[in-house]
Amino acid sequence: MGKRFAAWIAGAVAALALAVGLAAWISGQNRNEEIEDLAWEVENLARTVRPQKEFGTPRTDAADIRHSPADLPGPIERRGPERVKVELETVELDGVLADGTTYTYWTFNGTVPGPFIRVRVGDTVELTLKNAEDSGNIHSIDLHAVTGPGGGAMSTQVAPGERKTFTFKAMNPGLYIYHCASPHIPTHIAQGMYGLILVEPEEGLPPVDREFYVMQGEVYAAGRHTDGGHQPFDGDLMFREQPNYVVFNGAFQALTGDQRMTARVGERIRLFVGNAGPNLASSLHVIGEIFDVVYVEGGTDVIHNIGATLIPAGGAVIVEFTAEVPGRYQLLDHSISRAVDKGAIAFIDVYGDVDPEIFHDPAGHPMPEDEG
Repeated sequence: MGKRFAAWIAGAVAALALAVGLAAWISGQNRNEEIEDLAWEVENLARTVRPQKEFGTPRTDAADIRHSPADLPGPIERRGPERVKVELETVELDGVLADGTTYTYWTFNGTVPGPFIRVRVGDTVELTLKNAEDSGNIHSIDLHAVTGPGGGAMSTQVAPGERKTFTFKAMNPGLYIYHCASPHIPTHIAQGMYGLILVEPEEGLPPVDREFYVMQGEVYAAGRHTDGGHQPFDGDLMFREQPNYVVFNGAFQALTGDQRMTARVGERIRLFVGNAGPNLASSLHVIGEIFDVVYVEGGTDVIHNIGATLIPAGGAVIVEFTAEVPGRYQLLDHSISRAVDKGAIAFIDVYGDVDPEIFHDPAGHPMPEDEG
């Protein structure tokens, strides 16, 4: 181990020396073009110096485990309490973690996060948890909205092929996470076993035009997204709380392409955002927007005009803002390396007319193609 580390340091020093030499060489040249070239060279040197790992071939039949941010039930219209039945299945499967990279996930209903559960304060929830027959592990569920031992975990330790049911009364309005609570609990969470449950107040939430469901989580895969292959879980990385991936909805940059969020100018947007952890807090921010309403840590207390809000591991938040300027907005964890290098970034594309009194760029700025 000492020899490998010494070799890595020697390589890093050599890379730094070469970078300095490159910087000296470009003096007097066209600064903009050559600085870009230098940045490219240094980046590739860093990749060369860092010891590369080899992994198995990516699974060709890997599933798309990303939960669509638009896939959530709408507001509850009724105002009286009812008995609500919820059924979830724990599923273990190989999924796409990044381009050219696959990973073995443990999930609720085959996606990360699991389904968004929406109930009303006063409802009695009858929850059934089934464990798929081909699972290799016992699974369970702990819902932070539950008042009772283990949040349901003590009632739902379910072996492969079995199912168990328990009931609870939704007593406190708010947004809460749920997660697997079978030993080793951090591993089950890190493998993708989490989701959100919203307990609406009696009067409901104020109406908005768009609602989206986003959850941050850590993936302790043994490699980085540039390494590719089928990457195994690395328990030592998790013990040291050093994930190679910090993601939204299960995968590296999962919500930047076909799963990006969209809205139109003038629409009111509400984000339900959870942080599964299992270890890191999240600094939630949307570049170019201000959260004019924040339900602090998913509770009923509201604060206004916040640029970034903190979500603890195991916590959640509800944020709202109005889309007033068209363009592409980036939602991210402002512990910024997680966004740039580890994948915790998402796009919100806003379409519509420009209002130069709010924002004016004389040079113009790129706009997402209007979907009509």
